Amino acid sequence: MASSRDRQRKLARAKLDRQMARRAASVRRRRQIQAGVGAALALALIVVGSVWALGGFDREPSPAAAPEICAWTPQEASSNANLKDVGVPATTGLATAGTRPMTITTNQGNPVTVDLDLTNAPCAGASFAHLASRSFYDNTNCHEITAEGALRCGDPSGTGLGGPTYTFTSENVPTAPAPSPSASPSPSTSPLYPAGTVALIGSAPGANGSQFLIFYKDFSPATPSYPIVGKVNSGLDVIQKIGTMERVDNGSGEQVKPKTDVVIQSLTVGEVSPDAPPAAPPAATPTATSTAAAGQS
Repeated sequence: MASSRDRQRKLARAKLDRQMARRAASVRRRRQIQAGVGAALALALIVVGSVWALGGFDREPSPAAAPEICAWTPQEASSNANLKDVGVPATTGLATAGTRPMTITTNQGNPVTVDLDLTNAPCAGASFAHLASRSFYDNTNCHEITAEGALRCGDPSGTGLGGPTYTFTSENVPTAPAPSPSASPSPSTSPLYPAGTVALIGSAPGANGSQFLIFYKDFSPATPSYPIVGKVNSGLDVIQKIGTMERVDNGSGEQVKPKTDVVIQSLTVGEVSPDAPPAAPPAATPTATSTAAAGQS
């Protein structure tokens, strides 16, 4: 009996030892798994922290909106029947440097070519290009030979009140030199508007639209107000010839309307030349007839 009880005790002891061994092995495996998970979490935290420190979680910046270069002020055609709606030019993505060729073909001789100055008058250049693409100037009259010595064009109505249904502010208005101590200006002073200058003229100062002046003789006002947009490259002789034409009453008591119609048959604007500086206006070539016309004005 004693030997039987001893054998049972040994069997129970062996069973307990096996259970304890299995429990110890289970605890070791659990601790190994926990250690592995902890190490993985620590490594993940290190990686995430490094990525965060390097800006990896920064939100991608939204692309900046293109800056608006020009602002076009709407004008109501309902309040001015002389206005013509042809839309408005773009406000962004406009060329702000270089030149753009403009060709004016009239019924008075060879075409007149102009270099539009995009560096100093980008909005005027954009407006000319927009209007030309809508054939705005085609088959319109240059309705005035001004007292300042310029041909005035760009108003389809011929009234001086016409234009598109938008206006824009002046660019590149020249600055008058400081008054000379003497009564007469210095002979070395350059004219503010040399012959060949192309400038805008608005229905009101600073409210420019489609109307423009081409000066066929030098002009230097005490207070300049016309923004310069370009210079004649060729064909100034045609403008000078027009400047000698007989003028008649424009219906408002002013002798400024050409007696013979001066018609812009077409006006086109070419592509941008980014590296070309504005051409200097060709020298005026006064003649006896032009001098007489200047006296009339």
